[in-house]
Amino acid sequence: MNNKILLPIFYLPPISWFSVFLDPENEITLEQFENFPKQTYRNRAVIYGANGKLPLIIPIKHTGKREMKDIEISFAEDWQKLHWKSIKTAYQSTPYFEYYEDKLKTIFEGKTNSLIEFNLNALKVVLNILKTEKEFTLTEEYLKTPEFENFREKFSAKSESETEFAEYYQSFSEKYGFLKDLSILDLICNIGPESLTYIKNIKIN
Repeated sequence: MNNKILLPIFYLPPISWFSVFLDPENEITLEQFENFPKQTYRNRAVIYGANGKLPLIIPIKHTGKREMKDIEISFAEDWQKLHWKSIKTAYQSTPYFEYYEDKLKTIFEGKTNSLIEFNLNALKVVLNILKTEKEFTLTEEYLKTPEFENFREKFSAKSESETEFAEYYQSFSEKYGFLKDLSILDLICNIGPESLTYIKNIKIN
């Protein structure tokens, strides 16, 4: 019997999100009708920079629209160029960055005003790098009390994950130690083809 799971749509999601998303026993529906909550992974990803945790935040237009599906990206600054530069600086010395660089770069080359569209395109690129596929559906309305297992508020960008993560090599770990549950980028750049196996071994609390 499949578990029906309701997941938020994140920007280059943390590893814990992928452990739920890619679990073969989970039937995934992604939430597009929720009111957009601030300071979450919906428009931010956290990578491991030279000074520790580095949040990459997609700027949002303040149009008065509140539903996630209507949230528009602001291009007042060239954030795509800045995010790519930060990612390259953080991961260019990792074992697998060079191997995936061309694919990862494509995430920041397209232009769409829609945050959901941007996030789903980035997800598609990551799944291609992981050499895996996953079917999912999108919500058709906002469900206050969904019949799914509700993970809309499960992953916090403000507090550390309670889930246990096996340590893997990270470029700056000599300075700041192992940082767990960063963006999926951290995992694929550091352990490459082993990423899927790593994800499958995580059990979300």
